Amino acid sequence: MSASAALSTDAQGSAARTSRLRKPRVQKVRVAHKGAILAFVLPFGVLFGLFYLVPIGYAIYESLLVIKREGTFGAATEVFGGFTQYVLVFQNGPFWQSIGRVLMFGVVQVPIMLGLALLFALLLDSPLLRGKRFFRLAFFVPYAVPGVIAAIMWGYLYSPNLSPFSAVTENINFLSADLVLWAIANVVTWVYVGYNMLIIYSALLAIPTELYEAARLDGAGQLRIAWSVKIPLIMPAIVLTAIFSIIGTLQLLAEPQVFRSFSSAVTSTFTPNLTVYTTSSIPNVNLAAAFSVVLAVATFILSFTFLKFTQRKEAK
Repeated sequence: MSASAALSTDAQGSAARTSRLRKPRVQKVRVAHKGAILAFVLPFGVLFGLFYLVPIGYAIYESLLVIKREGTFGAATEVFGGFTQYVLVFQNGPFWQSIGRVLMFGVVQVPIMLGLALLFALLLDSPLLRGKRFFRLAFFVPYAVPGVIAAIMWGYLYSPNLSPFSAVTENINFLSADLVLWAIANVVTWVYVGYNMLIIYSALLAIPTELYEAARLDGAGQLRIAWSVKIPLIMPAIVLTAIFSIIGTLQLLAEPQVFRSFSSAVTSTFTPNLTVYTTSSIPNVNLAAAFSVVLAVATFILSFTFLKFTQRKEAK
């Protein structure tokens, strides 16, 4: 064999070995204990399907039906009506007024509530605060009070004839048509500040302490560390609480329902969920189902839009 042929053979062999080395090896991952994984996932899947997917599907099904009667006193039967109920929803002025009312409620109440939650969380995370256990419990205790009980308690405090602060309530009617919405906002804020604070505080505890030490070495004080280090790092938690708050705002029911017994300004269509509840009590289940579907879609669109807006802002 000539020298050139030998060199060519060696080169080909080297190239073949190199290609074999560069070729990624696909390893098959064997999943062990598949039965155990199924046993853990199955309970959640069953409950999720029964109490989430099935009700949604049933609500959509009911919203597509209408009531028909044969004659004046004929038996009522449900028949397929297409989008008849949805036409009535979009023609219902009080329902859309209630959505506008809770949106105005959310624009004012949600920033105040989250601002207080952020402030309390930063205070609890500050090394300058003493008695953290007491304040953590004090901030969170209102959330342990059921919303109905909190609304009854605050309703008595607002009532001019029952409030122990009659000197204030006799001069300022918190249950009037102009102020009752913000009286309800105060109740919601009082209850849920502690809940949102706990989420934000948990995010603060996950920040490595080395970042604080580096900031102190650069001469940053506690306010500078909170503004430049803590808040940017916990922004995902703040966004999460904002999304929860938006969803909760559009689902406002317990507090307005209780305040109806204290103030005539709270009507049966004061909030979207109250409209759904009143409509289903008539009973007009099909129209109430259509209200619910439209409200759910509006909640999803608003939450998704807010999430995309915040993600785009963070990307910039």
